[in-house]
Amino acid sequence: MLTTAVSAFLHDRLPAKLDVKRSNAHPLHIGFENVKSDTVYKQTFNSVLDHLARLEPGAFLQSEKRMSETFQVSRTTVHKVLASLVEKGVVSCEADKPALSRKPLKADYFPLAETVTASDRVEKRFMEWMLRGDRKPGDYINGLELAREFKVSTSAIREYLNRFARFGLVEKRPKSGWVFRGFTCEFALELFEVRELFEVRSALTFARQPSDAPAWKALKDIEVEHRELLQEIRARYHDFSSLDERFHRLVNDASRNRFVVDFHDVISLIFHYHYQWRKGDERERNEVAIREHLDYIEALFTRDPKRIETACRRHLASARKTLLASIT
Repeated sequence: MLTTAVSAFLHDRLPAKLDVKRSNAHPLHIGFENVKSDTVYKQTFNSVLDHLARLEPGAFLQSEKRMSETFQVSRTTVHKVLASLVEKGVVSCEADKPALSRKPLKADYFPLAETVTASDRVEKRFMEWMLRGDRKPGDYINGLELAREFKVSTSAIREYLNRFARFGLVEKRPKSGWVFRGFTCEFALELFEVRELFEVRSALTFARQPSDAPAWKALKDIEVEHRELLQEIRARYHDFSSLDERFHRLVNDASRNRFVVDFHDVISLIFHYHYQWRKGDERERNEVAIREHLDYIEALFTRDPKRIETACRRHLASARKTLLASIT
């Protein structure tokens, strides 16, 4: 039986009728129009360059199928990346098998700004705006002002906020206006049930990734950031917000499930920012959460399913307690 939260989420995402079109084109002749977006391509391109930087010239690359699995993108995206690398002279094709011609240079990479989608920029800025501004239920949200402040279109703001409207978290008002609403304890518990279901599954999937998957390096980098923040927690406890969101997104992205990944946006707003309204013990709570994250990260590196599930559930139980304390 689906909870109300899941039902609302799926209702707006499942099309009335699925239209699946088959193609008989050979993989090497598939056009690039089906690539999900330029952003995905550029993100993958930079990740592949990072991977190639660890190889020596002359080394053969993985098959397109293996690269698709390693970088968690379609084979079409991998094909486009390889074609670009050949064009740049980074990769050559010897007997139809790609090999590294030279080490990547800094100039080969796409600028970081080009690897972030407009929706991701809106999400990051909106979350920062919510947290730093100490927003409360009933606060007015001016879409036009946010668009100017975030340097995005009003449609990008509208599309982002519409995700939360069906959950009752925001309410549309005339002339690009919105009102931020609270939510009940029962609704929070339903969402938490979904969060635990999704994240435990994602964490176990994360641990099954190949050892050369980029996610492992990203996890190590995030671990380092956690340890650095813990050393400076008294002065930088506000910085935990962004780090927390990135850590849980990394774990959930491993699911490669569009519903899990998209639902993370709703979870982030509620479970990470909504309870920030309880400011009294924010530093202490963030310090506890950092230590729980480090235990969780350590468990992921062991790839031990029991340790991972135990660490994940322990951290989510603590988050659940914090959330309920903020709305009761």
